[in-house]
Amino acid sequence: MNKYWLCATLAILNGCFQVGPDYEKPRVDAPPQWRFQIADAQQTADLPWWHQFNDSILNALVEQALTNNLDLKIAIANIEQFRGVYGATRANLFPQLSGQGVYDRRQASAGQTGAANALPDSDFAQLGVSMLWELDIWGQLRRAKQAAYADLLAQQSVRDTVVLTLVSAVVQTYIDLRALDYRLAITRQTVDTLTEENRIARTRLDAGYASEIEVSQSNSELERRRAQIPLYEQQIAQTEHALSLLLGQAPTAVPRGLALADLQAPAVPAGLPSDLLLRRPDIQQAEQNLIAANARIGVARGEYFPKVRLTGDLGQASLEMASLFAPGANFWTIGTRVLGPIFTAGKIAAQVQTAEAAQQAALADYQKAILSSFREFEDALIARAKSEERQTMQNQRVAALKNYLHLSHLRFDEGYTPYLEVLDALRQYYEGQIEWVQANNDSFTATIQLYRAMGGGWLTPKSAGVLKTEQSSVLFPE
Repeated sequence: MNKYWLCATLAILNGCFQVGPDYEKPRVDAPPQWRFQIADAQQTADLPWWHQFNDSILNALVEQALTNNLDLKIAIANIEQFRGVYGATRANLFPQLSGQGVYDRRQASAGQTGAANALPDSDFAQLGVSMLWELDIWGQLRRAKQAAYADLLAQQSVRDTVVLTLVSAVVQTYIDLRALDYRLAITRQTVDTLTEENRIARTRLDAGYASEIEVSQSNSELERRRAQIPLYEQQIAQTEHALSLLLGQAPTAVPRGLALADLQAPAVPAGLPSDLLLRRPDIQQAEQNLIAANARIGVARGEYFPKVRLTGDLGQASLEMASLFAPGANFWTIGTRVLGPIFTAGKIAAQVQTAEAAQQAALADYQKAILSSFREFEDALIARAKSEERQTMQNQRVAALKNYLHLSHLRFDEGYTPYLEVLDALRQYYEGQIEWVQANNDSFTATIQLYRAMGGGWLTPKSAGVLKTEQSSVLFPE
């Protein structure tokens, strides 16, 4: 009975202690306000931000990327891998049962018993269940479970980072593609204008109203702009190929939607530092890594304490196969086993030192992730504000250059200025339009980077309809 009481006491003590430090969330000194504030900001966390461009083609491309992108599929598969590791680690907390069956046909040796006393052949049969249960008295196994669960959550944050990066990359590449289309259209339009100007210059030369230098100047400017057309065509093809890779398909042409000038920039979402810390998946990943590292200190310290295992067997055994299930053939055993360290040559101390150092590194990485997020958000706010200012100035410059081109034509037709002034006006007007496209592209890029820096408003369970049904449970587990 004392043995039974000992087993019962050990089972009761299972889970009463938990070696190692409990996790405490590090304090974060968030800035009281951002250096650059956005007036009249709107919270758009319940709406996929790329929908605000009002481009159905862009929405379809993002949907295709979320469905077919290979990096996202890798991230989802990695979650399943870590989920399996967590399940296996959690199973160590419970008794492990295994079935066993034995059958032996035995023949006695005449050399041992003597020929006259030889025993007849005999059978041995056994069928039963064995149990092995390591009692988690010190909490080592629960710490391992905590670490495995934190690893799983960290991997889910990696998946969220991939989704955030993927959506941002698709939108950014699509904006770059539309900007290149715009540059190509402007260049072709300028080439058409210069071709007509060149024809007029040759006609004036034939009529004796112009010199050959005007024709040479016109030819030079025309060929200069023509040479940029194949360059833009090459860049467009390469951008389409990059976008095709994000979409999970072979390099091919990509459909277009709205022109760059018709796209609407998404509203800037409001965000406080606390919201930022909750939304950014890289910060969530860093914190889960810290939780896992903290739990592994307990796993390492648990090696100092003895391991207590309960063992047991239950089944049927008989010397004859026919009587295996006869009354009285049943058997059972129950026992305990204690295994504790006596001399390890500093091995356990080294393992604890390793775990504590890993926890300090994870803490520093978590703090670094927070500081980096503050910097990235401030940079995005500055870029957003200043790119809008630059875009406004470029709008005014293009309007002034258009008027300059009109006036230079009038002055040339009236004979007040040489043809070189017209070419200069054409050149500046063309470059002004190209710079306007760049400023517009930079403004969209700043908005995209702002959403990335916030880590919010990019994808929520409410807007997960763009994902495949079989992926939704993985992307947004209950």
